[in-house]
Amino acid sequence: MGYTEVLIEAQGLTKKFDDFTAVDHIDFKVYKGECVGFLGPNGAGKTTTVRMMYCFLPPTSGELKLAGLSVNTQCREIKSLVGVAPQEDNLDPDFTVIKNLTVYCRYFDIPKDEALKRSNEQLKFFQLEEKRDVPIAALSGGMKRRLIFARALINQPQILLLDEPTTGLDPQARHLAWDEVRELKKKQVTIILTTHYMDEAAILCDRVLIIDKGKIIEEGKPADLVKKHVGEEVLEIDYDKTLLPTLKEAFPGADFERLGDRLQIFTDKPHGVFEGFLQEHPMQNVTIRSANLEDVFLKLTGRGLREE
Repeated sequence: MGYTEVLIEAQGLTKKFDDFTAVDHIDFKVYKGECVGFLGPNGAGKTTTVRMMYCFLPPTSGELKLAGLSVNTQCREIKSLVGVAPQEDNLDPDFTVIKNLTVYCRYFDIPKDEALKRSNEQLKFFQLEEKRDVPIAALSGGMKRRLIFARALINQPQILLLDEPTTGLDPQARHLAWDEVRELKKKQVTIILTTHYMDEAAILCDRVLIIDKGKIIEEGKPADLVKKHVGEEVLEIDYDKTLLPTLKEAFPGADFERLGDRLQIFTDKPHGVFEGFLQEHPMQNVTIRSANLEDVFLKLTGRGLREE
């Protein structure tokens, strides 16, 4: 599917906190109906970028527009077009589940009857009907995430900003959230998704932008990035120094990466080359798998742990 209408555009977008540059002169475009993933380690600048999109944080410099509206001067208009599921729990603890939704509708001047109708529909879809009249404190963490997602959809937004929407959800609830994203894409809703789950990004996103240290270091379709950076297949075996020359001779163009006592070998050769090698050199504790987006992410951003 070709995307032609630019709905979100950043040019030289920068955000500084005192001497720290969280977002460093980034440029990007997001087209109407696209789902674009913002991926990066903790502290890379993903959430800061999303917060600038919904006018929670003002940019230090640069330009950011949503549907032709500038975040510097037209925040009120932008907020009417945008649905937001922030990373943090910002539900109102003084209200019940249903009231969190109906009161939120007032910000968009949604009539009372329509607000109740939409709220009940969202509770039904996200399987929260039984919790309709309970206080927020009685919800599990996963239920709160589902309610935040439901609230983000209440104004039927043109643009949906999802900041790690499925963190803490069980597999069933994650798939429910994915179903909703797919349905919204069919309705031409434009979606920005930040996530630490690479499988989620690969399944849902038309394109991903990999951000590190405030800069966009790579972008493209998930499958294209996998092919470009890590190839087709990965062989994982126990690290054995004596075997290295044989492996390097067998796979001359491959990338070798040691992870503790395991060795990963990445190749862009067609599927099946590793099986042939293992028939001649049988060994224990071997895994052959398809290369994936997580391999790309780790290759580009490194394997060291990051703190927030």
